[in-house]
Amino acid sequence: MHNIRPLFLHLEDTIRTAIATIQRGAIGIALVVDVNDRLVATMTDGDVRRAILGEVDLNQSLHRLLASRPEPYRTPIVAPVNTPEEELLGLLQEKRLRHIPLLDTDGRVVELALLSELIMDRPPKLAAVVMAGGLGQRLRPLTEDVPKPMLLVGDRPLLELIIEQLSGSGIHKVNITTHYKPEKITEHFGDGRTFGVELNYVNEEQPLGTAGALGLMKESEEPLLVINGDILTRIDFRALLAYHHDHQADLTVAVRKYDLKVPYGVIECDGPMIRRLREKPVVSFFVNAGVYLLQPGVRRLINNGERLDMTDLIQRLLDAGRPVVSFPVLEYWLDIGQLADYEQAQEDLRKGKL
Repeated sequence: MHNIRPLFLHLEDTIRTAIATIQRGAIGIALVVDVNDRLVATMTDGDVRRAILGEVDLNQSLHRLLASRPEPYRTPIVAPVNTPEEELLGLLQEKRLRHIPLLDTDGRVVELALLSELIMDRPPKLAAVVMAGGLGQRLRPLTEDVPKPMLLVGDRPLLELIIEQLSGSGIHKVNITTHYKPEKITEHFGDGRTFGVELNYVNEEQPLGTAGALGLMKESEEPLLVINGDILTRIDFRALLAYHHDHQADLTVAVRKYDLKVPYGVIECDGPMIRRLREKPVVSFFVNAGVYLLQPGVRRLINNGERLDMTDLIQRLLDAGRPVVSFPVLEYWLDIGQLADYEQAQEDLRKGKL
């Protein structure tokens, strides 16, 4: 039995509260119930990420958000509490779901069926590549003797923290691309077994950009998670994979909301006429978070030895009409590109954010 009460929400709760509830529960779902614990709706990890992409006000009530849902998404898929596990597994797989609320005869939520448990929590079918070949020039002199991914965060290299997260998510096939001082990486990690993974190294004799090294790798039948070697994040990789499959994407790009405060009063004009004045507005953008999920066939678009940036690969897919989707990052995320970012990583580690 699961303790599902911490997952309960009510219609008057905000989207922001739903996000916090889903993250605390750590299984990707919250349950919207009435005063008698009867199920009203479900809110999944994917639901809140799509709401963020739609620039919905996070202080908006769940009632307003759910009312805007088109059918059939307003009515949650449920099952009676005594449904056999074989039937639950079939329903989860048929509907492409990760959770199904189980109800008693009065419609109250009494349990939650999880796909991960019904299939014995098997690891995701996913390989990973960490792009660790950069020169780290903006972090000189720290990177004069070591590649940027080997800089210490606390008492461990940044790359070790990334690999630990991959292993903890059930991703055990990991490729590392290298170029600058590759021996510093290979000597530390070896074959990876000490760190719970199977490592393969892909060395770039010449820098190939942020995507070119993928053309040097052997093809596989598994989707490929790509993460830049200077990214610290607590992204839920299983949620990313589920989101990728739900949207039937060829490539999913993790994005982060970035707010830019304009330091001036902004005047909107229609010809010579002033129509609106906004004093020091905040403009929001979604920026590339340096984490990607690729279908196996995408790598065929990269020629062996070709210099290619990830932005160019994304554009190739878009030009070909292939589905490329964005995955908003709600979790901790930090790009260690400047000295101030590196210092922030040390502070965040001390505060227990990592």
